[in-house]
Amino acid sequence: MKKQITLFTIIMFWPIFTFSQLQGQKRIDSLHTVLKSQKEIASKVSTLEKLYETASYLDSEKGKQYALEIISLSEGDSYPLGMIIGNFSLGGYYFTIRKMDSATLHFQKTLDLASQHDLKDNVAGALSNLSIIEGDKGNYRNAIRLMDSVTQISWDNKDFLRYGVSLNTNGNNYYELGQYLNAMNSFKKALEVLDTIDREVYRRGDVYRNIGKLNYQQKDFNQAIENFTNAYEIYREVSDNQYSAHVLNDIGNVYIYFKDYYKAIEYFNESFEISQEFNFPEAAANALFNIGYAQRENGNYQEALNYFTKAGEINTYDQSSLNYVLELYHVGLTYSLLGNNKRAIEYLDKSVRLADSLKISNELKHALGYRSKAYVNAGNYKSAFEDYVASQKIKDSLFSIEKTKAIEELETIYETEKKEEEINTLNEKAKVDKLTKGLYAGGMASALAFSGLLVFGFRQRIKKNKIAREKQEEIYKQEIEHKKKELTSQTLHLVQKNTFIQELKENLESLKNSPEKFKMEFRRIVMLLKKQNASDKDWEVFKSYFSEVHNDFDQKLKTLYPDISEKEIRLAAFLRMNLTTKEIAATLNVLPDSILKSKYRLKKKLELDKEMDLSSFLNTL
Repeated sequence: MKKQITLFTIIMFWPIFTFSQLQGQKRIDSLHTVLKSQKEIASKVSTLEKLYETASYLDSEKGKQYALEIISLSEGDSYPLGMIIGNFSLGGYYFTIRKMDSATLHFQKTLDLASQHDLKDNVAGALSNLSIIEGDKGNYRNAIRLMDSVTQISWDNKDFLRYGVSLNTNGNNYYELGQYLNAMNSFKKALEVLDTIDREVYRRGDVYRNIGKLNYQQKDFNQAIENFTNAYEIYREVSDNQYSAHVLNDIGNVYIYFKDYYKAIEYFNESFEISQEFNFPEAAANALFNIGYAQRENGNYQEALNYFTKAGEINTYDQSSLNYVLELYHVGLTYSLLGNNKRAIEYLDKSVRLADSLKISNELKHALGYRSKAYVNAGNYKSAFEDYVASQKIKDSLFSIEKTKAIEELETIYETEKKEEEINTLNEKAKVDKLTKGLYAGGMASALAFSGLLVFGFRQRIKKNKIAREKQEEIYKQEIEHKKKELTSQTLHLVQKNTFIQELKENLESLKNSPEKFKMEFRRIVMLLKKQNASDKDWEVFKSYFSEVHNDFDQKLKTLYPDISEKEIRLAAFLRMNLTTKEIAATLNVLPDSILKSKYRLKKKLELDKEMDLSSFLNTL
């Protein structure tokens, strides 16, 4: 019978002990005493593994030394189980310091050795970590596929601890894919399993943290703080210093949303202190970076830049990673806010190139948007416009992707309900079949009728779900149509109103020839003119409807052309509505010739070529 060692997932869910009596260095000293008395290699490897587990949460470099010692000892004695433990542990160390290639190499060695010796638990441990690395790279579907294998192995082996952990990990993958329903279902199932297990309670903390992240994404911030706090209390209880630091960063990010920057910085500072004390460079860099972000949001740009620089000096991540893209464009944006456009564009250029090469659409959108603003500040309007258009194109694409994800999630709900109904129908049918065996011919007819009713009910449920979805889609269409009608109505109101004003003015001119009537009617007409004149309030109402239908048209113009006036924006909006020169003149209460001149000046300000039609250009925004 083969001996098998259980290897748990190190990266997100490292195995640790609840240090109730012996903590930290005391436990290490105790284990060293045990190690000195041991002669069998299996016993030595087991003790060194415990030393690695304990030391890794206190000092990652010390943990590495124990992993290397396990490998060295096992190679000398040709002990394959020790090689599996050693490579698995070393893979965990390299992941902690963000050396992904090295981590993958050692987890793959673990998988190969475990497969050679047909050790299913050890295969599951290696697959778990390779899945997490795939997720870290953004290959979430591949990560789910690998973790599904782990879930099945764990269930077959009745290893419910790992089963719960794998559910949690896949919940995180679904979260990253934007499949929030699947994510929450996985987290809840994981919590149900882990709540029944007294060992390694910190794993519950991992689930609470992931639920908190999902709450944050769905803007349920108070619930997010509650779940993050639950996670933090569990981590502190078991002296999990690394994830205590991470979850403090999470809580700080929630307070940034609340614009409570001082409170946020308190949490970030606490995270940094823990990370420094126990040598967790990634968490330390994250804390410094977040302090910089909070300082910038609070208007302290130079202070923000100082913290971004400190975070970059720790530089624990690869130079071709998502984190490096974030660092580059946040530093670039901060230089832009400080007025140093040259340095800003240097950083943003690097960020755009790297984000494009990594195919990170969301971050590329941000980098292009920030660079567009830097170009505007530098007076390079042509490049600013090109970046702005590229950024908006990505934004529209991502919006379509989000809608597709929402539709996929609705389809998942529908398919899940459909399968549940099918199962219920089959169960009921089985009951009916069993019942009919003991019935006479007359009773069989009743049973068949009952079965038919069940099928009818099932079909009605599907029909009801379909009608509900179609109804919701119709509501969305009606809302859009309503906004368009409101805008059209408001536009006609302005045109009719100002046409009326023009007629009144003409009548007023005619009164000059009748002094008696003029004196009598003048006050009333002036008051009527004031009341009916197209006010700024009318324009603001129109602009609000226009922005909702045409996706913040005025803000886009202001971003591209900061010196554009409110009157020019108003003219551009009417042109976007395809109003004629005469209609615009009536609306603005001026002569048509004046509108033609204004259109010429606007085209010149927008730096459009003679061949470019002004209305066609505005329709692209």
